[in-house]
Amino acid sequence: MKVAFRLLTFLKPFNRWVLLSIFFSTATIASGIGLLGTSAYLISRAALHPSIAVLQVAIVGVRFFGISRGIFRYLERLTSHSVNFRLLAQLRVWVYRVIEPLIPAATPEVHSGDLLNRIMSDVDSLENFYVRVVSPYVAAGITVIGMGLFVGQIHPTLGLVLVAGMLVCGLLVPLAALWLGQKPGHAIVAVQSRWSARFIESVQGIGDLTAFGQTASAARKLESLNGEFRKAQIRQVGGGAWVNASNNLITNLTMAAVLWLAIPLVSNGYLEGFLLPVVTMLVLASFEAVTPLAQAAHVHSVTRQAGKRLFELENIAPAVTDPQKPLSFRGGMHKIEIRDLSFQYLANEPSALQGINLNLPAGKKIAVVGSSGAGKSTIINLMMRLWEFDHGEILLDDRDIRLFNPEEVRNQFTVIPQFAYIFNASLRQNLRLARPNAEDEELIDGLQQAGLGEWFRTLPDGLNTWVGEHGLRLSGGERQRLGVARVLLRDTPFIILDEPTANLDAITEAGLIDRLHAAFSGKGVLWITHRLVGLERMDEIIVLDDGKIIERGTHDALIRTGGHYARLWELQNRMLPLTSSSLPSS
Repeated sequence: MKVAFRLLTFLKPFNRWVLLSIFFSTATIASGIGLLGTSAYLISRAALHPSIAVLQVAIVGVRFFGISRGIFRYLERLTSHSVNFRLLAQLRVWVYRVIEPLIPAATPEVHSGDLLNRIMSDVDSLENFYVRVVSPYVAAGITVIGMGLFVGQIHPTLGLVLVAGMLVCGLLVPLAALWLGQKPGHAIVAVQSRWSARFIESVQGIGDLTAFGQTASAARKLESLNGEFRKAQIRQVGGGAWVNASNNLITNLTMAAVLWLAIPLVSNGYLEGFLLPVVTMLVLASFEAVTPLAQAAHVHSVTRQAGKRLFELENIAPAVTDPQKPLSFRGGMHKIEIRDLSFQYLANEPSALQGINLNLPAGKKIAVVGSSGAGKSTIINLMMRLWEFDHGEILLDDRDIRLFNPEEVRNQFTVIPQFAYIFNASLRQNLRLARPNAEDEELIDGLQQAGLGEWFRTLPDGLNTWVGEHGLRLSGGERQRLGVARVLLRDTPFIILDEPTANLDAITEAGLIDRLHAAFSGKGVLWITHRLVGLERMDEIIVLDDGKIIERGTHDALIRTGGHYARLWELQNRMLPLTSSSLPSS
């Protein structure tokens, strides 16, 4: 019930639409009952050959209820689906707001495929919550009370029998439907989640699966999950068949009971004979309101599971939280300092960083080098407040970074990631992520500075060029430089470059490094790289190994020392000419 109440709270902003939808839904059912009742009256009364004046009201009634039923059904669909779509929009925004603080630190608790399944399938499952759960229950309740009173006016016993039959059909059968559908419903949601996770994993790794000949194995695993899904669906459909049979049985038994009780009333003169089929048809038509409740109960079971899985995301504590009273920034930041910083991602894992010290004032350029896994990217994650640290300090203008709002902290940095994400949108839209109000001339200038000017001039659609999903219509180097162009459009006091020249040839790399140094003059620059290119221009080079600083200094000083950095430099720049004379003779 807690999940249902939580879902109902999302309907509060649309109270008027909800009430209007319930009104039209009830009016549709009432029109159907009125149509069947007046039709039965017209036929049975006409059999006695009265004057046309006696039948005139019934004739008009049949026309009215026939037309109004169609109109009310249309208005009910219009209003109920409007509520539904508004509810879904609000849910999707809510899910995004819940997930955003969890990225990326807390998401290891949820598999990416399972997370996608929650965002897509579970939210889509809630599409039926209002139309097939809330509205039918309310309309059925109103109909049971209304028809019980109406038929009870003819005779109290008939009203009681009708209400009893409708309650059995509207309460006991749905409870049985819930019991029959609970296990299959849970199984379907669980298998869907596992299948989605496995499918996404297989698609993302299709290259490796193909290379190692494991595509058949992956297909067998997916087929096994499909088999589980089919079995759960068969059990669910079987339960639904029993529910439909029970609804039909109870409807006909109630109608027969009312008919059996009404016949003596006709014999005793309490009820006119031509009203006997009218009462019978009214009873039959009344069950239109309660027979959908079994399906509503099944849908409620599915939506309850989907809602529960979504609300579980709230129980995942974000790694980084906002301070209760965040400090305000005093204009642009002028210095960032790291003091004795240590960090580990998980408690049972070795430390990713140990005793890191770094001072980056405005105008200084620092390079952090080291092999993969040395901890370079971890420094970025902590400075950007994507992860929380317990040991050491990160200071912005001598104030603890944890005292600021994380979003405000991130606004002080511009990052060129190793793999810039390119959205499936136009070139203009991708560039305006950095500066939404930028003019086209500024966007083109950013492309020019990133070394894409010549490429841009070959595009027939210019800034309207569609770059494709993940920028697939671009080469790896073009995607990388497009990410650089976005950064060049953003004006922040600190720049973080994470392998900015990856995927570039040597000539393009050298030219881009020149442009970056010119563009970021006067800003604090942190250059993360394992390629020792252009580092002679850096004010300080920090060498990381296994999360610890093992060397620091300028390029020339580190080369003279002959330590780890010098060995890396030598390995990178060593020429190994291979000629035919050096090959062993056959």
